[in-house]
Amino acid sequence: MFPSLSRAARRRVLAVSAALLALCGVLVWWLVPFRSPAPSGSVTFSTGVPTGVYQQYGELLKNALAQDLPEVSIALKASEGSQQNLARVATGEADFTVATADAVAQYQRERRPGFERLRGCARLYDDYVQLVVRKGSSLQKVRDLRGLRVGVGQPGSGVRLIADRVLAAAGLTPDRDVVPVSAGINTMPELLERDELDAFFWSGGLPTQAVQTLSERFPVRLIPLDAQLVDRLHDVGDSTRYYRSAVIPADAYAKAQDGLPVETLAVANLLVTTVDADDDLVEGFTRTVIRSRDGIGRQVHPAQLVDLRTAVYTEPLKLHDGARRYYQSVKP
Repeated sequence: MFPSLSRAARRRVLAVSAALLALCGVLVWWLVPFRSPAPSGSVTFSTGVPTGVYQQYGELLKNALAQDLPEVSIALKASEGSQQNLARVATGEADFTVATADAVAQYQRERRPGFERLRGCARLYDDYVQLVVRKGSSLQKVRDLRGLRVGVGQPGSGVRLIADRVLAAAGLTPDRDVVPVSAGINTMPELLERDELDAFFWSGGLPTQAVQTLSERFPVRLIPLDAQLVDRLHDVGDSTRYYRSAVIPADAYAKAQDGLPVETLAVANLLVTTVDADDDLVEGFTRTVIRSRDGIGRQVHPAQLVDLRTAVYTEPLKLHDGARRYYQSVKP
């Protein structure tokens, strides 16, 4: 090697070559992005009642996550709904969940255990409030429920929170002016069929399978919740500001609506975790939520409404740093 060079010259060439190799190594280290190890471990996802949208969405999301995060084991845990979901995540009983924005705001307002640890990953789809009665019923408005047996959801559910507020906005005291029945969407349709309920509240994505199935086997209809009632809800302030006037499309429950849209109110669902969740895990989780929208949406229709353009808006929760990193990575 270098036969025509002197020994000293050869040493200089070798020294320069070594320096250049070191410099190249630094440049490669600088230019090639550092990638942390893929997320791994076990996480618990708190969902909802067996026949509700939260549970169905969780099952399909679990399958999508198995493809995208193969080193992460996802365990689903059924729940009564938003309020119980938040308590589980805030206190470490679960790692991720779905909850409505009004339930989050209420949890924060009451300063319940771990409220300050909660963070948002994505705004998902909206829940629509559905007040279901038998088709032949004379009931026309919420105030007509006075003295009747009304399914109001389970104590830890977002349905219960909304039902109590809607009744109050209509001038009814939930525990005195109606006979409240604590039941979930897995049992309320059957109770209505057996004439053990006069009406029931449900808050979920459209269409909710349990309501759709009920409408196809038993004559039911939906009571409208008009804009004035929503305005009275807003007068309460605080977490009620997350409700908005909305319309259930005429084809959501074709047999229950007779081709007519129904006024109601809606509230956003949020994917929730805590500030302590690993950034890489949250980034991957959020990426899968957005990418799996169409696949999940073919089976759970509300998931079709997950939108990258609005997913970043997780108010009243601060956005988790891992989720923010994902949104920045796909920003045009």
